[in-house]
Amino acid sequence: MSMPTDLRTRKRLATRQSISLAATRLFLERGFDNVTVDEIAAAAEVGRMTVFNYFPRKEDMFFDRDEEAHDVLREALRQPAAGVSPVETLRLLAHRLIAQRSPFVTFSADSKGFIETVESSETLKARARAMRDELAQTLAAELAQSAGTDPADGQVQLAAGLLVATWTVAFLSAHRVFQAKRDTAAANVAFLALIDQGSLGVKAALAATPFI
Repeated sequence: MSMPTDLRTRKRLATRQSISLAATRLFLERGFDNVTVDEIAAAAEVGRMTVFNYFPRKEDMFFDRDEEAHDVLREALRQPAAGVSPVETLRLLAHRLIAQRSPFVTFSADSKGFIETVESSETLKARARAMRDELAQTLAAELAQSAGTDPADGQVQLAAGLLVATWTVAFLSAHRVFQAKRDTAAANVAFLALIDQGSLGVKAALAATPFI
């Protein structure tokens, strides 16, 4: 008898999470570049090929929630509150994620180790830059769909680039605040202040477009 699809899915998700947790623990302990895939497989008690079945690239095990972040972005833009523009929708999303203590915007001792691990690896820094570009393209696609235009349109690309830049600056600045003060609340305030300030700037830059 074949395994029920829902059970199979749960088992696959559990295996994926086990690999990711084992990899993240090793990366944080020893640094990304000092950990091999074979060591991750051994720690997760799976075979080397199983690791690659779930994570085609080693860095994907570290940034294992990247696709989930894209989904959160898509959902927010596809289900905005009535009369709320895309730029304002994303500003409100930032506030909601902080209120919900979302792992995407957590400023803590654990996230401090995460950032330090990225900063110590050229591979992870390169992947982080690529992820920002990919997020901008996802955002451009959603903005274009909402406006009924081409994702390659200059205004769409400008909007996406400015929004991703705002979130990136706010995120990294909030981590620096936490590093200096060891105060999550202060980091949250810093993050949202920059999101709000950046959103005002984006709205000014995109005046007379469908995005504000």
